Amino acid sequence: MTREYLKKATLTAKSDASEVHETVKTILADIEAGGDATAMEYARKFDKYDGNVMLTAEDIAAASALVPEKLKRDIEFAHDNVKRFAEAQKATVSDVEIEIVPGMIAGQKAIPVDAAGCYVPGGRYSHIASAIMTVTTAKVAGCRHITACSPPRPDVGVAPAIVYAAHICGADKIMAMGGVQGVAAMTFGLFDLPKANILVGPGNQFVAEAKRILFGRVGIDMIAGPTDSLILADSSADPFIVATDLVSQAEHGYNSPVWLVTDDRDLAVKVMDMVPGLIDDLPELNSQNAAAAWRDYAEVIICSDREEMAACSDAYAPEHLTVQAEDLEWWLDRLTCYGSLFLGEETTVSYGDKATGTNHVLPTSGAASYTGGLSVHKYMKIVTWQRATREGSKAVAEATARISRLEGMEGHARSADVRLAKYFPGVNFDLTADG
Repeated sequence: MTREYLKKATLTAKSDASEVHETVKTILADIEAGGDATAMEYARKFDKYDGNVMLTAEDIAAASALVPEKLKRDIEFAHDNVKRFAEAQKATVSDVEIEIVPGMIAGQKAIPVDAAGCYVPGGRYSHIASAIMTVTTAKVAGCRHITACSPPRPDVGVAPAIVYAAHICGADKIMAMGGVQGVAAMTFGLFDLPKANILVGPGNQFVAEAKRILFGRVGIDMIAGPTDSLILADSSADPFIVATDLVSQAEHGYNSPVWLVTDDRDLAVKVMDMVPGLIDDLPELNSQNAAAAWRDYAEVIICSDREEMAACSDAYAPEHLTVQAEDLEWWLDRLTCYGSLFLGEETTVSYGDKATGTNHVLPTSGAASYTGGLSVHKYMKIVTWQRATREGSKAVAEATARISRLEGMEGHARSADVRLAKYFPGVNFDLTADG
């Protein structure tokens, strides 16, 4: 397929990857060896904060008192939406019991992990919504203990709205510690925390690398890179809305790719003309981030028709995918690779980021080609079980013995042999691997 790039990115998320592995590896090793004291040393160095690491009930009450009532209602609204969506997701997983053969029963059981560690970014922006998304889903899943961890600001601590959100969403402990040291504290069970079984939530490249290194000894939601967004738009789309939505996602960071894919050249040109002015109109920090992201990472692609547009989108496998085009049902049926899909002008990625109820912790950097985002299911283990009557085990034991011998696993075969001998004395079974 032929694609024409009216704007081509000069950088990609991979080309901007920092060499942070050795730094993170060293910090993790230091903290594991030195425990609480070493974690505090790193916290003083990077967070520049000397307050309580584990927030007390008084700390939480004081922080909550600083949150305006209108913002509290908004947080509660978003929490309720995320909670109800997570409950609906959980209802799709059920325990199963099936009689495989007469007398041989097998089953499936969904068990929540015991302890979840939820990282909530608080650097450039205070990600209130990340506290809602991560803590709420862990609570609905049934995790026994939930820690919310967020970087404090010097002489201030964790942003009050993050504290309030984590608290009402069900966090058992709220920790004022950021970066690698915060991730390490949850993983290693420092400060009297239970060791986390799973780490979730977005973070900078150091947090992402810490999760990558620790994966295996602890579960993770995903290894996330810079957030990315793609818009599919045809001639029916409003160029101003399209341009605004692209800029709204570019403000995440200097390395956050945004892509426009369209079959309408006039729309593409109008959008490209509008974007710089919309970026200039943002507050300074947001404008700087969006300008760099648009300059270095954004792309505008012209395709011949909607099928080619869909194929292009699937190849990019964006974290966020917006469709502002006619025949939304066609797009819903056709598209296959995305973290979260936003159909029509009446919804937008910003809704999903904050308050719709779907989760905003999503696969980036093309990972949507093989995985979805954070959900209640990520906190749950799908395990299996079985039981049998002696008669029910008969045919299974025979097959097990013969298959095991064919594989050369005599010990496995004998575990079946002894049961047949005990349950069916005097019966001769052909348990050889011969034909």
